[in-house]
Amino acid sequence: MMRGLFAAIGFLTRIPVPARVFAGASSPSAQLAWYPAVGLLIGGLLWCLGWLLSGAEPMLAGGLLLVAWVALTGALHLDGLADSADAWVGGLGDRERTLSIMKDPRSGPIGVTAIVLVLLLKFVALASVPQPSAMLWLAPLLGRALLTTAFMTTPYVRSGGLGSALVGESRIACGMALLLTAIVALFAGWHGLRAIVVAALVFACWRWSCMRRLSGMTGDTCGALTELTEAAVLVALAL
Repeated sequence: MMRGLFAAIGFLTRIPVPARVFAGASSPSAQLAWYPAVGLLIGGLLWCLGWLLSGAEPMLAGGLLLVAWVALTGALHLDGLADSADAWVGGLGDRERTLSIMKDPRSGPIGVTAIVLVLLLKFVALASVPQPSAMLWLAPLLGRALLTTAFMTTPYVRSGGLGSALVGESRIACGMALLLTAIVALFAGWHGLRAIVVAALVFACWRWSCMRRLSGMTGDTCGALTELTEAAVLVALAL
């Protein structure tokens, strides 16, 4: 069980974990079910930083929080966002062309623009609300919980991809993790409920788009899902 937690932390963050957690075969369900917990860990660390910056100017606090956020995750999901944006525009509606563009390690102007816009939205939202705020843990929590939801509900179309090892998860373990996620989010009251509704809408639009274009999802589209969810939750709570 703890091996799965450490594996999830090692994959989704830049927090050091023992290398042996990735050695040999392990139950993939143990890792995927821990994704919401990793989101909560990221959020907890950001909340602590927000508390330390509570006396700083809002713009400075927002900027430092965003830098810490990107550093904690190693820009893992931002890379997926850029690849997905390039592929969705450059793919011209064609499935195979879209998948081919997503495999290209280079980022085009659309991908760069997507990253800039999402980071800008996050920064403005963080700078608009006194810190520490519930948004600091709600956004990363729901962003990772939707990854678990995606693997439970959406086919994975790229064999051999980073997410292929997570296919065939224990639905019971993942379902319990998502139930606990909803309960934890509701501790934030109306803010938590609003965040859940916004995250659900983002997921519905994302899944519809992925199924229509690819008949499923890839690791890059999962990265895009996390980034779009976080940005939408931050903006909704800032409003």
